[in-house]
Amino acid sequence: MMVILGMMFVGMAIAFVSPDGTIRPQPFIALFYASIAGAIAVIIYGSYKSRKEQQRLRRERRKKSRK
Repeated sequence: MMVILGMMFVGMAIAFVSPDGTIRPQPFIALFYASIAGAIAVIIYGSYKSRKEQQRLRRERRKKSRK
């Protein structure tokens, strides 16, 4: 997931920098906003998975303590 997040940040930079290394006079705004949306989606998905994993671990710990 970190690789995908990194690619999103690279996409943001590509939106403003041309292949020869100069700042674009007209940046690719759609690419920039798509990269931001993708990065936000990756962050939300990662936190969702982490929360579900923590809930599962807590449930297992409670099960063990009851026995």
